Amino acid sequence: MADGRRLSVIVPVYNERNTVAEIVRRMRRVELPVDIEIIMVDDGSSDGTDEILSALQDSTLHVFSHPTNLGKGAAIRTGLAHARGDLVLIQDADLEYDPEDWPRLVKPLLRGSAQVVYGTRFRGERMDMPAGQWLANRLLSLATNVLYGTSLSDMETGYKLFDRAVLDGMTIDSDRFDFEPEITAKILRRGIRIYEVPVSYAGRALMEGRKYTWRDSVLAVWALVRYRWRAEP
Repeated sequence: MADGRRLSVIVPVYNERNTVAEIVRRMRRVELPVDIEIIMVDDGSSDGTDEILSALQDSTLHVFSHPTNLGKGAAIRTGLAHARGDLVLIQDADLEYDPEDWPRLVKPLLRGSAQVVYGTRFRGERMDMPAGQWLANRLLSLATNVLYGTSLSDMETGYKLFDRAVLDGMTIDSDRFDFEPEITAKILRRGIRIYEVPVSYAGRALMEGRKYTWRDSVLAVWALVRYRWRAEP
C-alpha cells in the first residue's frame, strides 16, 4: 500500500536496444510502498532504442529525448527537470544493476535513517569485475574518503537514491560520467552522510557495450579534487 510518497526513477539510455525492454520489464514488476514513476531519457541513441522506448511509453513511463548524445550527467539533469517524486533513484539501462534491489535501497529512506543511499557493489553478490575496473573503482573510493573524510566503499556505483530535498538548490554541472564524483562531493560537503546497502552487480566488458573507460576515471579524480574546494552550489 502506497504511503503517499512518490519515487522518480531516472534512467539514462544510450544505444541499449538489446537491454532496454528487459530493464523496463524488471522495473515494472517491482513492488514498493510508494508510487513509482519511471523517466527514461534517450540520450541521442542511434541504434533504434528510441523506437523501442516509444512503444513502451505509458502513463507510468515517460520518455524524453536528446537530439544528440550529451552524456549521463546531461541525461540525469533532463530527468530531474521532469521528476515529480519525493525520492529520486538513478537506474542504468544496461542490466548491470537489478531493480529487485530497489526495496533494499528505499528502506533506509522510508524509515528515516538516511537522506542519501548508495548501492555498493563490493559488499553484495556480483560477477567478477575485470582487474582494471575493480582497481579503478577502489582507488576512486579511496580518493573520495581521503578528500572528504568519509568511508564509502563504492563512490562510482550507478545506484544512487536521494531524498529530493537534498537535490533542491543543487546545480549539476557534469555532462558525462563525472556526475558520480560531482554529486558525491556536493552531498558530502553539505555534511550529509551517505548510507550504503549491498546490491547485486553483473558488469559488462567494453566489448559487450560498457561505455565507461579509463579516461572517465581520470576525469573522476579531477572532479573530486575540483569540487573539494570549489564554492557551492
